[in-house]
Amino acid sequence: MTSAAGPDEDGDRRNVSDAAGVVVLGTCAAWSLISAAVHGGRPEGVLLAILAVAAGYAAGRIGGALLPVAAPCAGALAGVGLTLSVPQLSPGPQMVAPLGHAGATAAVLTLSAGAACCAAWAASAAAVRLAMWALAAGVAVTAAVLGSTSGFVTCSAVLVCSLAAGHLHHRGVGIAGLALAAASVTGLTWAVAGDAIPGDLLVWLREQLTGQRIELWRDALHLAREDLALGVGPGRFGELSTTSTQTLLSDGKPHSAPLQLAAEQGVVGVLLLAAAFCWMLFALWRTARPTPVALTAGAALTALAAIAAVGNALSFTTVSVGAGLLAGIATARRITVESSQRENDTQARGDRLAP
Repeated sequence: MTSAAGPDEDGDRRNVSDAAGVVVLGTCAAWSLISAAVHGGRPEGVLLAILAVAAGYAAGRIGGALLPVAAPCAGALAGVGLTLSVPQLSPGPQMVAPLGHAGATAAVLTLSAGAACCAAWAASAAAVRLAMWALAAGVAVTAAVLGSTSGFVTCSAVLVCSLAAGHLHHRGVGIAGLALAAASVTGLTWAVAGDAIPGDLLVWLREQLTGQRIELWRDALHLAREDLALGVGPGRFGELSTTSTQTLLSDGKPHSAPLQLAAEQGVVGVLLLAAAFCWMLFALWRTARPTPVALTAGAALTALAAIAAVGNALSFTTVSVGAGLLAGIATARRITVESSQRENDTQARGDRLAP
């Protein structure tokens, strides 16, 4: 389940995935500025989210390299503590049911469960591993106690996927399955917004998702059709959406990341969002970390993608930082291993050159 590649190949893998990340995130930032320049939008929110992901990813790479067990454990505890101490997770209008901040709570707890599972797989001592599994289960229980049904479901799903990942030797199959799951949830969201769902199923989904949310999705799809290429501009959905302007304490979001990007940044924005998610999966596929660690992080990020497809989770900086942090931890390479390998290579070269 571990990588059998040599140090040179592992270095090439990291260089390719890191370069891809720089290109994708840089393009996302540039496109938000272009779209804002054309329509007079406000790209600050998008730029902040990109910066949060990049900062979290860098911190995760450092922490995962130095403390492969302690870093994800600390991240999991921090996520739970933040959820309990700061329920709203961000300033701004405190929305009431049926939307509210449930998506952000579920997202943070899901990432916390994923981090705990990664710590469990990284631990060598049986007692530590058992404690990390207990922590992951405790995160799911916390979600249930807080009344976050979606959080309990996604945390439980991450835990089950992580346990199953221990028996999967080819991570490519798992990564492909995760990508398909994320695409399916996004496609369902789009179908609901476009009234492409059969009547009975649409009635059931309307009861689960609430009519207000679906009306916001329809507004987003309508705005996207006005300018498929550039969208209406970052941050302008709230002022152009009929449903949003008629709703008290509205946060100005359509509560669906793909539909928000479609409305505000056009088709290109949606493709760039998909590219950012695919980059994380690509980095996890190429990482030298054990397969269970890579697939666990992938499962948590896929669950986050599903939550973001039907909610406003990505509007919270905490969630963006957490996503980058988990991806960074799961793609980090232990510095001690690299140092030992370099010392062995240096000694071998010295032996060959010795008379």
